[in-house]
Amino acid sequence: MEDLIAGSLHCQTLFSKDRPILLSFDGLGYKKYHKKTLLYSTNPIFHLQLAHHFSGESCLMSNLDLMLAVMKILFIGDVVGRPGRRAVRECLPRLVERHRLDMVIANGENSAGGAGITPSTARELYEAGVDVITTGDHLWDQREVIGLLKNEPFFLRPLNYPEGTPGNGWLIWGRQSSSKVAVLNLQGRTFMAQLENPFIAVDRVLDQIREQTSIVVVDFHAEASSEKIAMGRFLDGRVSLLVGTHTHVPTADEQIFPGGTAFLSDVGFTGPQQSVLGREIEPVIRRFLTSQPQRFGVAQKDIVLHGVTVEVDNLTGKAQSIARIAEPL
Repeated sequence: MEDLIAGSLHCQTLFSKDRPILLSFDGLGYKKYHKKTLLYSTNPIFHLQLAHHFSGESCLMSNLDLMLAVMKILFIGDVVGRPGRRAVRECLPRLVERHRLDMVIANGENSAGGAGITPSTARELYEAGVDVITTGDHLWDQREVIGLLKNEPFFLRPLNYPEGTPGNGWLIWGRQSSSKVAVLNLQGRTFMAQLENPFIAVDRVLDQIREQTSIVVVDFHAEASSEKIAMGRFLDGRVSLLVGTHTHVPTADEQIFPGGTAFLSDVGFTGPQQSVLGREIEPVIRRFLTSQPQRFGVAQKDIVLHGVTVEVDNLTGKAQSIARIAEPL
């Protein structure tokens, strides 16, 4: 065991298998204790009864919170069509087990036939284990999306859409058995629609968000790597993870900035890799050869889930590690 001081909160770090755990005493001072009874589940926060000795006197403390010192989050790249949904459904359970994940976020804006998202495709992702769905410029490709924007609490559209747009640009997620995590969705402007400046939009709400949790994940749906990197530097030390989406091409620049923000320019897409960005190859080539309209169907072969995992310190919100994932079906 290892003593820590976290502000005015005196804690002890325990270890359950390979995972550090914080035992919070809500500001109660103590010297040390000897564990007698410890009942817990496999969830990140455990309500328990602990009989221990406090300053040499035996006492019983109930309903203490045992909280993981590190939050493990998976972000899944743009889910493309039926193959992408299948990858999430079949790959996610083993990824959760392998990486002992606490939360899963996925960009789902291409989950319905490769263009847009519907309540049924969103439900498929939630049932597969996704906790929060983000989107981007293909948000409006399916008119049924309005039902998600109005009724689904863990569904996001870009924050910097015009005032009065249905839906939310950020949310706070958290089960009874986990820490709170803020998820924020932004859309870039370089080579894309001219929405409100995302730098100004995020700056306006971030203090309000950080009053509720120190763990903040940003999906920046943008075309230009320069805009994504600039946003990562702008938010360094204020968010836990900034991950780029939209291009469908995974980058190899994962890093943790000096202020503790994990960053990846683009996570890539989840779906058929034997394709052109998830679409059938031949129609795309014909379009380039002839400049004539073509129907771009979703490809079917070489299905891979692309994502990124991040470990975040529960007290500070700073990233401790970041790693890309490419999980074949």
